[in-house]
Amino acid sequence: MKIMPNRLDRGFYMYQEEFEKKAIETLRSGWYVLGREVRSFEEEFAQYTGARYCVGLASGLDALWIAFRILGIGAGDEVIVQGNTYIASVMGITINGATPVFVEPDAWHTIDVSKIEEKITNRTKAILIVHLYGQASDMAPVQKLAQTYHLKLVEDCAQSHGACYQGQMTGTFGDIGCFSFYPSKNLGAFGDAGAILTNDPRIAEDVRIFRNYGSEKRYYNKVVGANSRLDELQAGLLRVRLKHMHALLEERQRICGRYLKELCNDAIQLPQVRKQTTHAWHQFVLRCPRRDALMQYLDELEIGSIIHYPIPPHLSEAYAYLGLKQGDLPITEQYAKEVLSIPLYCGMTEEEQSCVIDAINQFQ
Repeated sequence: MKIMPNRLDRGFYMYQEEFEKKAIETLRSGWYVLGREVRSFEEEFAQYTGARYCVGLASGLDALWIAFRILGIGAGDEVIVQGNTYIASVMGITINGATPVFVEPDAWHTIDVSKIEEKITNRTKAILIVHLYGQASDMAPVQKLAQTYHLKLVEDCAQSHGACYQGQMTGTFGDIGCFSFYPSKNLGAFGDAGAILTNDPRIAEDVRIFRNYGSEKRYYNKVVGANSRLDELQAGLLRVRLKHMHALLEERQRICGRYLKELCNDAIQLPQVRKQTTHAWHQFVLRCPRRDALMQYLDELEIGSIIHYPIPPHLSEAYAYLGLKQGDLPITEQYAKEVLSIPLYCGMTEEEQSCVIDAINQFQ
């Protein structure tokens, strides 16, 4: 049985009639940019998360770099971020000319909060928290640090749609929550899309103006902005999927619950779920010292897997100018050598799950 690491088509077929109806409705409306669908999605996603405001954008990366731009963070400023994140998190910082300061991860693959304070300097202006793989980070002590040192707090929620910390949804703890709706996300569009959440009306208004060429009124530009608008079609399709988020998250919980219960092999380490949190399970990430051998073994059985992520940002060619080297972040680097994401998607059959479980349990 051939099993892909992800199947986006299954998610479409689950609600095919609704998606197609919404697509035709939007196409026939004759209004394709910043119209009713975008406004409705922004209201509905804000309500879903518990935030006061949502502003739709063109992508998750745009959400990140625009967040720091709006907060006034740039050249000469430092932003603390975990080392084992996707490089887009870091790009959101450096596109604005600021410098990323890396902190090692904890056992949950999120930032090790106990190591943040030692990295704070007089140049530190913000903390970027990444809820990696869908696991909510330990937010209470982070909020306290941000308040104590008067730092901005930004959340990268690209993988944590629906995840909660102490009953509060990710994206609502800091000044800004940044979301990606890339098709593979738990709340995925059918192309690139993103959004910013905030409880600050001034930030919300500034982002709305910035995303549209810096224009509050057509042809009257207040600032030099960007073209980063969530389009009507993607917004409409996101509204359809958002209606089913509870069921979609429950399905991922069931699949991952089975993985946690039935995967049993001393060669692997299963992911942990932090107490007082819910995990959105964007990815189910194992750790294995013989990761490459496990990946090859699964590939021979036609079971797909993905490494999230093989090269930490601090060792990427793009950030060679930071002067960091192998060994500077040993935990981050160890994770990069051991992590492996196994098949996980809505619509995954029990037979497919059993095939993955049996294969991994038999790995030697």
